Amino acid sequence: MNVLLCPLSDAGYLYPAIALGRELVRRGHTAHVLGRAAAAPVAAHAGLPFLAAEERGGAGGFSVVRWRDGGAAQVEATREAAREVGADVLVTSVLCHGALLAGEILDLPVFVLGLTTYLWNYRSGGDDEPQPATTRAARTRDTLRIYDDLRAHTGLPARRRPLSADPLHGTALLLRGHPSLEYPGTVLPDRVRHVGPLAWEPTPGRGADAELARLDEVGKPVVYVHLGRFFGGRTQWPRLNAAFTGGPFQAVVEQGRSTNPDPVPGADILLVRKPWMRPFLDRAGLVLTSGTSAPVLAALLAGKPLGLSPNGSEQPVLSAACVRAGVGTPLLTDDDPAAALRAAWDDPGPRDRAARLGSVLAAADSAARAADVVERSGVLLPALN
Repeated sequence: MNVLLCPLSDAGYLYPAIALGRELVRRGHTAHVLGRAAAAPVAAHAGLPFLAAEERGGAGGFSVVRWRDGGAAQVEATREAAREVGADVLVTSVLCHGALLAGEILDLPVFVLGLTTYLWNYRSGGDDEPQPATTRAARTRDTLRIYDDLRAHTGLPARRRPLSADPLHGTALLLRGHPSLEYPGTVLPDRVRHVGPLAWEPTPGRGADAELARLDEVGKPVVYVHLGRFFGGRTQWPRLNAAFTGGPFQAVVEQGRSTNPDPVPGADILLVRKPWMRPFLDRAGLVLTSGTSAPVLAALLAGKPLGLSPNGSEQPVLSAACVRAGVGTPLLTDDDPAAALRAAWDDPGPRDRAARLGSVLAAADSAARAADVVERSGVLLPALN
């Protein structure tokens, strides 16, 4: 079987696809990665052949910040690459609508790698779910509108069965979390499955040693900070500076998606920009995040509790799920962030529960689960319906 991996090229979407692709190659299949040219070194590190989207009409596509307007470029590049490699199956990521439509044009199954939790309308249940930010109904409506606009732009007819009711799921939508993180009493749509984290990241290079040595020099307990996009919300930097200046903790702040890092002089804050997290997570006792999938899953797999400060997109949904599961605590939401950080660090409950849930996630063999679903692609729709 020839598989074309065509996720968004940002690490949080690309790495899970690579984990699945490597498992499929281990089983004797072929897997190529299609993405922005900047992703080529990551694919090479993973040992997977790479196709640059820019060379196949895909300039401007495959970036999460352009998911609303990059779909046409995704369609063009995915069609070209799939024909080039003789793809039998496409594997993409949530919000990559162009790959879904390319699969329909080429009459290929498309497997969608989701986030940690399900974001759209449940099949049933959840009527009492608190929805303080965007509601599921509004998110479902708005995302489908963007999908349908791209469909019309591509010249495709109105949606057709059997995928027309929930086309965003593709042939199957594979969630990377655990059923315990869904809202109690809810039922997922038919083609949605939990497979687990699909964890993979590049091997740390020699550059890790210098940063780890600096942490040792400071000598304070480490909090790993990995904030997602702010979506127009207020920056957390004043609170981060207050929490890590003259206090008992030091922070490692990943800059990859943080807006305008602004540590004050004297703050115990180390700024890094790395394609991996695990060495810092191993040193940390707490992970502070806005609630995006990559740091939440990485923290749980490392057995670390979460401090949560959500803003937009998936962040409120996943943060609420982590609080319900008892693995995280709302943080940086009051007037004394240093005291809140101390209380979260000292609470053994989230630490113990995070370690237990992380063990469950690690034992799931998520790459094998996802590969099993993809290998069944020829009979998947009848099996799931």
